[in-house]
Amino acid sequence: MTTIQAAPSTSEVLLRCRELVQPALREAVGRLHPWVAEMAGYSFGWCEVGGAPAAAPGGKGVRQALAVLGAEAAGADGRAGVPAAVAVELVHAFSLLHDDIMDGDATRRRRPAVWKAYGTGPAVLAGDALFALAVETLAIAPRGAGAVRLLSAALADLVHGQADDLLFATRPWTGPERVTPEEYRSMAEGKTGALLGCAAALGALLGGAGEATADALDRAGRQLGVAFQLVDDVLGIWGDPAVTGKPVGGDLRQRKKTYPVLAALGSPAARGLPALLDSPDRAPEAAALIEAAGGRAAALAEARAHTATARTLLSQTPLATDAAGNLLRLLDVLAGREL
Repeated sequence: MTTIQAAPSTSEVLLRCRELVQPALREAVGRLHPWVAEMAGYSFGWCEVGGAPAAAPGGKGVRQALAVLGAEAAGADGRAGVPAAVAVELVHAFSLLHDDIMDGDATRRRRPAVWKAYGTGPAVLAGDALFALAVETLAIAPRGAGAVRLLSAALADLVHGQADDLLFATRPWTGPERVTPEEYRSMAEGKTGALLGCAAALGALLGGAGEATADALDRAGRQLGVAFQLVDDVLGIWGDPAVTGKPVGGDLRQRKKTYPVLAALGSPAARGLPALLDSPDRAPEAAALIEAAGGRAAALAEARAHTATARTLLSQTPLATDAAGNLLRLLDVLAGREL
């Protein structure tokens, strides 16, 4: 009698990929200057300030999972994607270190951010070291030259998206200079989508995939990134601090031009919203008005649309069956997390 094996859950897939990648990630970080390696280890949740071992909460490992699954989608063993997984995880950590400084965020995953724990200068240095280590990791991998070019292009898009996000804060809520939904989508694709797409494409490239397959995975990952950012925007206003690690309404107090806000501002029901947004102490009132004006529903609908586009791209690309299924399940979970 044939036993039908149940498909692994998304949690099981993420855990398997983390267990595959973690030894190589720790080995790479261990090549850094000891002080810089400690800061990197702190950012990953491996240690406390001073180097004492810790088991602090880390990220889910989405990007490293995409790299491993990208290699498997190309028909290779997941281990072929490990250098890509290490590289994107290092770049992601580098971007978070610098993002926290730029945004003035004092905490990350319910602990002091690296710049608060070690100082701004050391945190910048640690971020720079992680970036350099990511490039080195790919450069010595098989097909390394093409992998470095792919990572460089993604980083250029990431910087472009981050620059737009920072500049959005200086623009008015309404009028001809307001931030449009189209500009938001472009920003989100660069800031969040570029690295997610790069992760899957890098894994596929190191797994021996052709350019068309790697490009399709890149585009699907970018769509996932926009959906991911949209959901993050919703969590930034209405999420549970115990889950998100961020204060309720933090994005509103920082006057961020998130999608729920932009969508609500286009509704006649939100006539008084700009005044609330300019008063940080009235964030709860602003959140209620944004929801009443349809901002929350619009952001979630937009996230579902981008997730559907990513699913279509994956379904139209010849991929190894098991890995394709895992990628599709990952899309759905990440686009609807903790809402």
